[in-house]
Amino acid sequence: MIRIHAIAARVLALTALTGCGGAFQPYPTVPPEVRPGEADDGPRVAICYDTFVSSLDQVQAAAQQECAPNTQATPVRTDWYLQYCPLLLPARATFVCTPNK
Repeated sequence: MIRIHAIAARVLALTALTGCGGAFQPYPTVPPEVRPGEADDGPRVAICYDTFVSSLDQVQAAAQQECAPNTQATPVRTDWYLQYCPLLLPARATFVCTPNK
């Protein structure tokens, strides 16, 4: 009887985890302040993501969606401070939205 409950619990947990695939997608967050000596070339956007799950192309695409039209999301830096991104998506990539030339 206990074995059936253990199997059912595992199946339920796996089902829940596979249904949460969208929970690990990159999403926008608060961009960091410009550091002293760092160029302030335009508006900034930041994306939380998991370095093991999300590709750099996915992160770039998420940043591009946050930038205004006729601009290009240009990567500036990445940090892992966990102040604005949760433990499951610990990396924060910062981009500058530079005008297209």
